[in-house]
Amino acid sequence: MSLARQLALILACLLLAPATGHPENPENPATHSTPPPANPLQLSPDLRDLLRQEMNAILQGMQALMPAIVTGNWQSVADIGDRIQHSYIMQQQLTDPQRQELQQALPAGFLELDQSFHHAAGMLAHAAQQHNAEVVNFYFYKLTDTCVSCHSRFAGDRFTGLAGAADEAGHRH
Repeated sequence: MSLARQLALILACLLLAPATGHPENPENPATHSTPPPANPLQLSPDLRDLLRQEMNAILQGMQALMPAIVTGNWQSVADIGDRIQHSYIMQQQLTDPQRQELQQALPAGFLELDQSFHHAAGMLAHAAQQHNAEVVNFYFYKLTDTCVSCHSRFAGDRFTGLAGAADEAGHRH
């Protein structure tokens, strides 16, 4: 099976999987057994909303990448990668007091993952400009892996299915 086909299958499984472990899924018995881990990102409601806006924009880009990659639409992949690389909604819409709050609230690990994510998006865009499917697939994997790592470390209360994933993998901390 080709790498692109394997990647498409993995993404399809992730996108189509039921929302198990999610606190908003009352039918899931896992949501009733143990309380979700605390969220280490203590942000004001305004900053939390901006972060959600950025995450939603990134999610839309990630979802658009798969069909573009598997069809070899390199221009679209490059454009999406570039948009993700530069998707700093929070940087663009912050007031000075919000910037100060963010600098104090975000742990270094979060900032490192964020920087790594945006760097991988830029590398994906560059690989797409070169029509290099293998490298594009590698950086798509890196983007996804960074999302999982960040969500397991900093949003385990929201993504309970990923809570503990960093500990189990032993290499995400």
